[in-house]
Amino acid sequence: MAIKKKFLKSKPMCKVTLKLTKEQVKSAKVVHVVGEFNNWDTRSTPMKGLKNGGFATTFDLKTGKEYQFRYLLEEREWENDWDADKYVPSGYGDCENSVIIV
Repeated sequence: MAIKKKFLKSKPMCKVTLKLTKEQVKSAKVVHVVGEFNNWDTRSTPMKGLKNGGFATTFDLKTGKEYQFRYLLEEREWENDWDADKYVPSGYGDCENSVIIV
């Protein structure tokens, strides 16, 4: 897993790229990133499949905030990003959400 942040000089935005390796997605053919930035919509932010079997996506986030998120593999298996800035209890069961700070 990898998180890349590119802060824009022209406006208070950060271009965030999230990447998962083939090993991290296991045999998944469909992966979505789901979080506060997309109202926890499980279908609105699909990740693009890469030639090496991994997945990636890039989107803009407003700076000065923290955003909780998780990955959804095959619409049934939730995963965290172990490169996240921190983790917080999700409020659902005994799992945590990944947090990115921009």
